[in-house]
Amino acid sequence: MTPDHPSPASQPPAPAAKDRIYRSPMALVGGVLLLVVVCWLGFDALFKGHGRVPWLALAGLILVVPLVAAFTLRPAVFVNDDRLRIRNPLRVISLPWGQVSGLRSGFSNEVVTESGAKYQLWAIPVSLRARKKAARRQQRAAADAARGTTPGRVGGGLSPSGLGFGGFGLRGAETGPTRSETDQVMDDLRETLERRAEEETAQGETTVRWAYEVLAPALAGAILLIILLTTG
Repeated sequence: MTPDHPSPASQPPAPAAKDRIYRSPMALVGGVLLLVVVCWLGFDALFKGHGRVPWLALAGLILVVPLVAAFTLRPAVFVNDDRLRIRNPLRVISLPWGQVSGLRSGFSNEVVTESGAKYQLWAIPVSLRARKKAARRQQRAAADAARGTTPGRVGGGLSPSGLGFGGFGLRGAETGPTRSETDQVMDDLRETLERRAEEETAQGETTVRWAYEVLAPALAGAILLIILLTTG
């Protein structure tokens, strides 16, 4: 007797790989703090104000809160083996890897499609300060390699506890990564692009969707604010 083999149609589909999600921690922290301040001032004026002040405060909250959340808490980049999904403040762009022409890093990080369209990666901001620090580490590592020493050594001997003068000036900072964090993320995205661009499951059309959940309340708040200001 030969064993029965289940047909491919009866086999359960393989589970889809989870997305890798990239967000800016500093933007999240700044957005939460800014929302706390805006809501504190707005609700204070809303409940304690007199005359038209509560209405102005309400209109301001409806306008400002969605925009602050959109530009700080909302941006994210979702990556899997089939596509790159970019959630920017006012749009969501879904790009199969087969539609991606390249990824650029300058004063901002952006993705370029085969059609020539460019989309900025708001969730992966460029830090020129971090890039300069990484470049200095790279220069020190190259100098240490040329001298035949390792980072953290002075004159061929290990500095006490790896510390600088008086325990300050950690030399561990010199042995950090020689690429800034956002540049490393872009390198990972480029590696995924090179590996998956020709795969059959990574083909398809680019889709762009406007964030009406942000635009609608912000527009309503702006209209209400204009009416209140013009009829005062």
